[in-house]
Amino acid sequence: MPREGTIPVYRWRLAPDGLATYRQLRAAGLRPGGQPVVAQLERPRRRRGPLVAYLYRIDLAKPVRPMTPAKRTALAKANAARRICPECRRDAGYVIPATLGACVTCADAPSLAA
Repeated sequence: MPREGTIPVYRWRLAPDGLATYRQLRAAGLRPGGQPVVAQLERPRRRRGPLVAYLYRIDLAKPVRPMTPAKRTALAKANAARRICPECRRDAGYVIPATLGACVTCADAPSLAA
């Protein structure tokens, strides 16, 4: 990531035209395409440091690569693995929260036995 002070810093909603954040590029069907960060956007917060977003030039952005069948298959397998409970080995029907580490039934089982 760029060092502080080496790129222009703009306040929230005051970035010049022609620059966009990664999410804005993605929403437009674009990607940075290897270009360097050209500016930084900061949104102040009360009790913590500012939220930071990096800005890229829209004219240098490239189109998003299309999803290939192999990528689609790999993504489906990865998402399916997030639904399998590591304790009971069943499909929970939802993505298992990392905070629980197991499906709700298995996570609540010790408290039910007490």
